[in-house]
Amino acid sequence: MKIILVNIAKSIIAGFYIMAALLFAPAAFAQQTSDELYTEARKEAFNNKNYKEAITLAQKALEQTPDYQDLNIFIGRLYTWDGQTENARNTFDSVVKKYPNNQDAYLAYGSLEYWSKNYDKALKLTDKGLAINPKSEELLLLRARILSDSRKYPEANNSLKTLLEINPKNNDARTLSQKISMMSSKNAVGINYDYYHFDKRFDDDWHIAGIDYTRQGSFGTVTGRVNYANKFAIDALQFEIESYPRISNTFYAFVNLGVSDDQGIFPEYKTGFSLFANLPKGFEAEGGFRMLSFSGEQTWTYTASVGKYYKNLWFNLRAYITPNSDSVGQSYQLTTRYYLGGPDDYLSLRLGTGVNPDGQNNILLNGEVFNYKLKSNNIAAEYRTTISRTYVFYLKAGLENQKYAPDAKGNQISAGIGAIKRF
Repeated sequence: MKIILVNIAKSIIAGFYIMAALLFAPAAFAQQTSDELYTEARKEAFNNKNYKEAITLAQKALEQTPDYQDLNIFIGRLYTWDGQTENARNTFDSVVKKYPNNQDAYLAYGSLEYWSKNYDKALKLTDKGLAINPKSEELLLLRARILSDSRKYPEANNSLKTLLEINPKNNDARTLSQKISMMSSKNAVGINYDYYHFDKRFDDDWHIAGIDYTRQGSFGTVTGRVNYANKFAIDALQFEIESYPRISNTFYAFVNLGVSDDQGIFPEYKTGFSLFANLPKGFEAEGGFRMLSFSGEQTWTYTASVGKYYKNLWFNLRAYITPNSDSVGQSYQLTTRYYLGGPDDYLSLRLGTGVNPDGQNNILLNGEVFNYKLKSNNIAAEYRTTISRTYVFYLKAGLENQKYAPDAKGNQISAGIGAIKRF
């Protein structure tokens, strides 16, 4: 009987342990690890933009692993994105004291101060990060942005030059470099010469030359230009004013107005306008119009383009549409640039079909209207390089096959040279 009672007692105790395990196991298994909570916090932040929930999840994870460096930095970033600047600053202060050799901490903290327009503090933090890793692309780009917004353009250019030497395919660096190159020099003087030879269409070669002066201001750029042309052994002059006004960080415009001494070599007057938009992921879009007037008759052309930066390449597809009472003229151009360094160091190739109203070589004699119906296929290449930072030189060449009469085609060969001095 005693043995039976002992066995019953053992069974009861074993059953108790089994029931306890069944009751408490779900809770044990349900408890998430620090990494799992961190992953959920990132999803809430990046996918749902729910920064408050992300902060809650990240803090729970931090309770489990208080020395998780990436998690500490991430919480500081979450406070930054949620607009809790002081909490972010306090978090980063603690992080950089506790982990003084973590470059990501200086990147996150420097970004906070940059967005808060505390440029001096942001620069000090960024420099501390670069002392740890001088080849950090993110820190070099942040440093260039800080210096650019502080109007310290030469120093910003030095950071971008270093970055592009490390990675020539960095699109953000190249885009910023282009903006800085326009803003860093208040003045620029340019000169150019283009030569055109025709195998059948005309007996005389064409010569076109120009000189221009550009002034950079807070509003954008304004350029005054004088063009000289010798076509059909006739001389003519054209005067142009051109501007690229900045509207916002996203939008800028192109405005052009030109007049001539009415020899039929240039339009009597011309005008153009385009609105550009800098879009995410290296895209740019444009829409606008061009107008040419010969002997009182006007030709309106509408243009649109889309551009894209990809690594150290830039692609641009442009269309010109010229409506008329009986038809619509169409012209298309695909331009590709391969950047060798800064914004003025590249090789360019352009393929096109149709007539380009922005070109100087399509204007005919004696008021004959710009002929958008002409069938044309063309190719052009350009090499541009910078010397001593302030001098830009370029060479270009092109070939165009044009149907200038119902049963006649001819080739046009062109070559050009130019130089720009910035100061």
